[in-house]
Amino acid sequence: MALTRFTLRQFEAFSSVAEMRSFAAASEQMGLSSSAVSQLVAELESTIGFRVFDRSTRRVELSSAGRDFLGSVKSVLRHVHMAESAASDVRNRASGVVRIGAPLVLAGAILPSAIKAFSEDRPKVVIRIRDTPVDDLLDRVASGDLDLAVGPDRSGIEHVEAIPVFDSPWVLWCSPAHPLAQCKSLKWADLRNAHIVSAGRDHERSVAQMRLNAPEGSRILPVDVVDNVSTALGIAAQGLAATLAPAYISAMAAPLGLVMRRVKDPEAIRQVCIYRSTVRAAPPAAEAFAEFLKEWLQQWQADEARRMRAPRATGR
Repeated sequence: MALTRFTLRQFEAFSSVAEMRSFAAASEQMGLSSSAVSQLVAELESTIGFRVFDRSTRRVELSSAGRDFLGSVKSVLRHVHMAESAASDVRNRASGVVRIGAPLVLAGAILPSAIKAFSEDRPKVVIRIRDTPVDDLLDRVASGDLDLAVGPDRSGIEHVEAIPVFDSPWVLWCSPAHPLAQCKSLKWADLRNAHIVSAGRDHERSVAQMRLNAPEGSRILPVDVVDNVSTALGIAAQGLAATLAPAYISAMAAPLGLVMRRVKDPEAIRQVCIYRSTVRAAPPAAEAFAEFLKEWLQQWQADEARRMRAPRATGR
């Protein structure tokens, strides 16, 4: 028997009549005429090859075969309703799985708070964070390994769109006891003889690019390069060196007691972006989270900037 010969309306009519014990009551429940409901049941009986009701002038009762068949029909309708609910959730961006990549600080110290806030309104959406080095973010979005990514400005990968979120200046992070901590702001010349630890190839490259056109004697060269910014911050917290990094890493630097000092002449700015594919349709839940995350990060950055502007050390 071909499954396509069944229709959900036939199942609904059978289930409704069985529940109401009346074709008239079932027709009212379904918003159909009694003759239409009767026709649906007759078509179902013709398809399955047995009667599902014993009819009399006074009442409608399930036949023995109808009672045996009703459980399967109700199971089908229950799963169809679940599918309808799931489709509604997906359509309304209320459920689904979102894979988002981010480098260490964003992944560990910032994104979890955004996900918690997002989940308050959309608890059925599952967001999975993928720790991703900055150099790999765009490639993983382009390949479909990630639905979204958030991180510093990058370019050069086709079919990946960058959505600017906020700007963050490159700053010096150091221990409050570090001599440079006594300055309200710094010039690059002030760092010429400082011990600088650089975090990863991305940070090292960015610092080198900032000083590319400087005279040989004024270039800032790191005395050490480590893989992770957490290591650089730990070294700086013990006063062994200072590190250059974007201001947004305050979420990880501040708990270590590090202070931030702006570096000017010139001041370098790093832009944080959300990345998504331009050729692959994102899941509706990912689109919803991208919209939410942009606003949430902008508010977080504004709040963090106000907090970091609070006086913490006297200036020189």
